[in-house]
Amino acid sequence: MPLLPLAGGAIIALVAATFAFPWLEFVLTLAIAKGLAALGVAILLRGGLISIGHAMFFAVGAYATAFAMRDFGITDVFALILISAVISLAAGLLIGVYVVRYRAIFFAMLNLAISMVLFSLLSKFYGVTGGTDGLRVGTPTVLGMVLDAKDVATFLFYASIAAMVLAGLAVNAYFKSPLGEALSAVHTNEIRLEYLGIPVRGVLLVAYGLSALLAGIGGTFAAMTIGHVLPDMAYWTDSGHLVLVAVLGGISGVGGPFVGAVFLELVHTLAAGVTDAWNMIVGAALLGVIFFMPKGLIGFLRPAKKGDPA
Repeated sequence: MPLLPLAGGAIIALVAATFAFPWLEFVLTLAIAKGLAALGVAILLRGGLISIGHAMFFAVGAYATAFAMRDFGITDVFALILISAVISLAAGLLIGVYVVRYRAIFFAMLNLAISMVLFSLLSKFYGVTGGTDGLRVGTPTVLGMVLDAKDVATFLFYASIAAMVLAGLAVNAYFKSPLGEALSAVHTNEIRLEYLGIPVRGVLLVAYGLSALLAGIGGTFAAMTIGHVLPDMAYWTDSGHLVLVAVLGGISGVGGPFVGAVFLELVHTLAAGVTDAWNMIVGAALLGVIFFMPKGLIGFLRPAKKGDPA
């Protein structure tokens, strides 16, 4: 099935679902926010790198939003997204300069260690971060207009869809660019790239910065949607969740992380509303995908192409 009609149909289905079930606006906005962060993880997976600490950038974006509103009085949605994106990108490049020197388990564990340091700082600095109580995020404005909470929630839903589309197009173009092709080549033959004079660390730093940027944007959408930020956003289990979402959806296409995020969020929400044993239902659904869709949900929806990651 052609990819563009499939993507367009999926977006129409998401919008239609919110008309039938208005409560889905919150669930789907949060799912797309996590999908943006998972897309960042998927970028690194293209280069054979697994980050089990990437939730730190999700938290950086969320807390940047909270600080901007509390300390600087910035309430506009677009300004908050821009601020969080810039800060997350800067944090990603700063940390990336160090971590892209390493590979395999060393890369994964370094990201985990740095994320846990951030988690500890957010938890302990009560005077600045609110500690384990976190920080409240007020209702944002839209281009100077003050809307009620319901209208803001609706706006954030459509804004998250727009962000998803733009991020998908940008990352798809990145994958097809020389930098993106070099990133895939790092996974298969890094030494050959070095012999060709291609700066592998530079290639990985660009990928790391982009992945942090996407995670930060996801974090700001989550903060504005939930209305609260917590240190747990940087905890290692949330990083593992992002990796799970990326793999569950599949990394053979940019839509995979979003498909995985929506699927997991819907299964979680529906299962929790039916039984206290919702973990069993979520686990059974995940096992079904693992056993019967080894290339992820997106691999089931589109045929494999030459050059797609395994």
